[in-house]
Amino acid sequence: MLSRFTAQKRPFSSLSEQEILALAISSEEDDARIYRAYADALREEYPHSAAVFEEMAAEEDGHRAALIELHRQRFGERIPLIRREHVRGYYSRKPDWLVRPLGIEHVRAQAKLMEEESARFYMEAIKRTEDAATRKLLGDLASAEQGHEKLADQLEKKHLTPEAVEEEKQTERRKFILTYVQPGLAGLMDGSVSTLAPIFAAAFATGDTWQTFLVGLAASVGAGISMGFTEVASDDGVISGRGSPIKRGLATGIMTTLGGLGHALPYLIPHFWTATITAFVVVFIELWAIAFIQNRYMETPWSRAVFQVVLGGALVFATGMLIGSA
Repeated sequence: MLSRFTAQKRPFSSLSEQEILALAISSEEDDARIYRAYADALREEYPHSAAVFEEMAAEEDGHRAALIELHRQRFGERIPLIRREHVRGYYSRKPDWLVRPLGIEHVRAQAKLMEEESARFYMEAIKRTEDAATRKLLGDLASAEQGHEKLADQLEKKHLTPEAVEEEKQTERRKFILTYVQPGLAGLMDGSVSTLAPIFAAAFATGDTWQTFLVGLAASVGAGISMGFTEVASDDGVISGRGSPIKRGLATGIMTTLGGLGHALPYLIPHFWTATITAFVVVFIELWAIAFIQNRYMETPWSRAVFQVVLGGALVFATGMLIGSA
């Protein structure tokens, strides 16, 4: 089946000069559409970067117009239908412009890759053409694609003023916090604090490290699954702007599980008091990590973050010990 699919593609070496021109025309048209798709995806949150991609799309339109004019002069009005997917070994474009949300740095890196691939295509196309005018145009386009990095820099200087760059950095930071940090922090707090009571209750009630570990494992994994699904179901991110619910759910679920496992894993140590003291140390580190994240990303004052985390952890920890010792 695979061989049948690949057999339907033409090798690049078999293309005529007319077909090479047609392939270049369709490629430039596709790239212009991709740049406009990037611009549309970024416009709401990154309007200045969107303007850069609009101008890059206009540049691709100019390339396409020059190629069409050359084709008209040499071969007439009818342009053969040949696209990237019809040529074996020809570069393809990842459909990441269909994904939302798009990361600004990812888009810029992908645009740079697109220009590099286009430049390589034109350099190879030059080797397979004999007409002087065609070689000149392809060479000019190869130079233009290679120089697009400078063009991008010029466009960024035009549209991305220091104030605009700072504005987009703040937008990117906000998206990162809303999509990953906030859900992850909620999960870490839930996993670290809510599992304290059942784990230490089991520890002091049974005095058995293995049974305590099993209770901690079950509580941690169960809490992670519950928190992850709750995060996914609670908000699709469309109105709130908090990003992909799948990403938020994974961040919440994984951090919840890790938060609980942190002080469950020490009970793999067979000696009860060694395991318990190690778990105390891990809990202390977890609570300070939560306070640090709150201060670093959520801009919560240190005193308030420490008070909230330590007080909550102490109350839950005490509850577990009292119930376990009863």
